[in-house]
Amino acid sequence: MKDKSLIIKLMEKIFSREFIMYGIAGVLTTIVNFISYHLLCNILLIPNLISNIIAWVFAVSFAYVINNRMVFLAMEDDKKKEAIKITKFFSARLITLGVEELGLLIFVDFMGFYNLLVKACLAVIVIILNYIFSKLYIFNK
Repeated sequence: MKDKSLIIKLMEKIFSREFIMYGIAGVLTTIVNFISYHLLCNILLIPNLISNIIAWVFAVSFAYVINNRMVFLAMEDDKKKEAIKITKFFSARLITLGVEELGLLIFVDFMGFYNLLVKACLAVIVIILNYIFSKLYIFNK
């Protein structure tokens, strides 16, 4: 009986509105990130790590709006509280930017792997870390 209730609790968590919306927001944010990065790096030929930082600014700005309004339903009336939340959001994302930059430096710049493949692999790690930061640190209730 305990195993069944544990499985049911896990399924409820996985199929919660918040988790599904976070997945959709993550996909949309990843698309913004990839398109920006591809255009900057592969079309405009801006160096890899600089392209990634610029794409990060676009994606994180987009992600903040989506996560705040649609995923965690955490809009604040108090401007000071909203400013604190924005600061926390961008600070946490800076950590995952560091993870992504390091991965791109090692696997693209040093080892010569295809940049979009490396970015896709790193995106999985970044999305998981971002969810943890968002849930526990930024949008916690």
